[in-house]
Amino acid sequence: MRRPVFRTFDGPQAYAPTIEAMAAHAADIRAGSAGEQVWLLEHAPVLTGGTSAQDSDLVNIGGIDVHRSGRGGQWTWHGPGQRVAYVMLDLAARNPDVRAYVQALEAWIIDTLASFGVTSQRRDGHPGIWVAGDGQLDKIAAIGVRISRWVSWHGIAINLDPDLTAFERIIPCGVRDGGVTSLAAQGITCDLKQLDASLATCFERHFPDLPA
Repeated sequence: MRRPVFRTFDGPQAYAPTIEAMAAHAADIRAGSAGEQVWLLEHAPVLTGGTSAQDSDLVNIGGIDVHRSGRGGQWTWHGPGQRVAYVMLDLAARNPDVRAYVQALEAWIIDTLASFGVTSQRRDGHPGIWVAGDGQLDKIAAIGVRISRWVSWHGIAINLDPDLTAFERIIPCGVRDGGVTSLAAQGITCDLKQLDASLATCFERHFPDLPA
């Protein structure tokens, strides 16, 4: 059986070179010269805009780096305390269905959060994963993917314990009727290693190994 390799990166990673490396690995998967991988990392503080990002949703850039990205979605923030998982899979060999792939990512996040006792949900018309807040739904995880010739790249971001005020720089994902939360804000104490272990375990339930 062929199982994606999980790679963990220590310390905050600069955005641009990480995306370049991910694009290169995705190209190698398409060429048949590399296997599937999932990269787990934190980024140095950065605002990233997907293909639907509007400049009007940038509220206060300040001195933070800003990058346009080829992934789907709008604006989001990445930085310390947030776990990013870049998922590079051969969807042609798995299931060449973008909708099914995104739904599997959603289920993976929901399953992972449930392992820490957090109940979360999808929200119709709004990307990402949400939890019940004070009279509203608060976003705890973001999803932004890109599919190139049926190889996936980019992926998900789960808020572990970031500075949530960083999201005040933008209208996250263009959604004005929701807040932002984290595992820590939900009263959950865990570290990156614990979150990574749960991500790896839950991943297998939603993305089975490929035949050898």
